[in-house]
Amino acid sequence: MPLIHEPVGDGLTRVWEVGDVRFHERTPYQEVLIGTTAQGVSLFCDGERQSTEASQLVYHEALMVPALLLAEQVRRVLIVGSSEGVASELAVAAGAGLVDHVDIDERAVRACAEHLPYGYTPADLARAERGDGPIRVSYADGWAFLAAAEARGETYDVVVIDLPDETTDPAAQHNRLYGKEFLARCARLLAPGGVVACQAGCPTLWRNETLRASWRRFREVFGAVLYFGSDEHEWAFLSGRADPVGNPGALVARRFAERGTAAATLDAEALLGGCTPPRSLRTGGPDQPS
Repeated sequence: MPLIHEPVGDGLTRVWEVGDVRFHERTPYQEVLIGTTAQGVSLFCDGERQSTEASQLVYHEALMVPALLLAEQVRRVLIVGSSEGVASELAVAAGAGLVDHVDIDERAVRACAEHLPYGYTPADLARAERGDGPIRVSYADGWAFLAAAEARGETYDVVVIDLPDETTDPAAQHNRLYGKEFLARCARLLAPGGVVACQAGCPTLWRNETLRASWRRFREVFGAVLYFGSDEHEWAFLSGRADPVGNPGALVARRFAERGTAAATLDAEALLGGCTPPRSLRTGGPDQPS
């Protein structure tokens, strides 16, 4: 049975046993593997777990639901990355009439639609590629897509950045889509009351460098920043609004309770409980344990 050794911190590796490999190919951008693990059918990119059948909805709802509730309205949504298509489907379920989904790796998106039991089906993806329905899929670099959208004067109520985790590898092309300049470009596309959301790394002390960097950038770019740490996954997520918002965590919990949603893995208590950033973010503590 093949093994995937996934780095999870300095000197730490998580080992996945993978059977029934359904897809394994090096695309022009990354190595993509889809196979069965103890968590069901699972997606790996460059040796890192991106989603699994057992946990993907917990992850995607933690990414999408707080941002969708923080936004004043949800009519137009832009999603950068997120090749499985689940984020697009959650945006439509929340009422979006248009979802622009842009991903640089066409081969990966098509493989996900064909082999994953969640997200787009091949028929769903074909419709989205044609723009036949609320979801429009574009295979393009996110940086270039945003530049073109800004030049056209387009705006979005929610912009979601859902990429493989930021790395220290200077050759990793997706790293620039985590930077302050890209966040500022996303912010310029927002309609009034709009939100930018991002997977922001892990709060665990020995692997929180990405989260600390994301927290700093969001606070430099946005007037209000909402932290959400999933209570049943290892990831944290950030949402930013240009305008100041008093106690955004209480706001999204109240809106969740008042409006109701189709969320299957979150409730108002989980939202409220997950919106307190780790102490090291609130106090500016050390990057690494002593």
